[in-house]
Amino acid sequence: MINNLKILTVIPARGGSKGIPLKNLSLIGDKSIVELAAIVASKITLLDRIIVSTDSQKIADAAIKGGASAPFMRPDYLSGDQISDLEVLTHALNEMELKDSCVYDLIIMLQPTSPLRTELQVIQTIEKLIAKDFDAVWTISETDTKSHPLKQLIIDEETVNYYDKDGKDIIARQQLKPVYHRNGIAYAITRNCLINKKSIMGDKTGYLICEGNNISIDTESDLDFARQFFTNLNK
Repeated sequence: MINNLKILTVIPARGGSKGIPLKNLSLIGDKSIVELAAIVASKITLLDRIIVSTDSQKIADAAIKGGASAPFMRPDYLSGDQISDLEVLTHALNEMELKDSCVYDLIIMLQPTSPLRTELQVIQTIEKLIAKDFDAVWTISETDTKSHPLKQLIIDEETVNYYDKDGKDIIARQQLKPVYHRNGIAYAITRNCLINKKSIMGDKTGYLICEGNNISIDTESDLDFARQFFTNLNK
């Protein structure tokens, strides 16, 4: 708890994954990525409740091993690959307020696929939300200029074109205004934003720029990078 605000932390980790089967149980060293998320969260004393939202008992067990709890199993209708974070978080909040007989003020989402997060990044996200009276605060990373929207192309059967028509005017990377992407390290959201505005962004959303290695695991190569990072960190 901070400033008398009760905080629910949700680690969303469904069992299905098209890219990497059972991705949330992927190991980095001797720990799964869902366990790593739970370990970081369990070290942050201002978090009142840390849970995993999953449809897999194996994932639930891994999260519990890291210090989270698994007080419910996510229903099938919330387990597809087209289910939004809003739906998952709203369900988790409603379940936990019923089970804990309380009202949570803030909801924190920690995606297991961002295993390089630190405790400080999560804490700073929460503190910024409170200090600036935002609806939400997201952690973000600057996008490499090679992946800038104005340098992207689209194709049809035989031809190529600019993704954005203004891309034709780009000659040097210095012309590109920095753009950012969400990195999944932490989302801090008010209850009002989630329940009443039905959004994880709301009307006024702040950001915390995270420097350095902040990989989000989508592919096997992402997983290999994260494993190598942890290996170098522990040498």
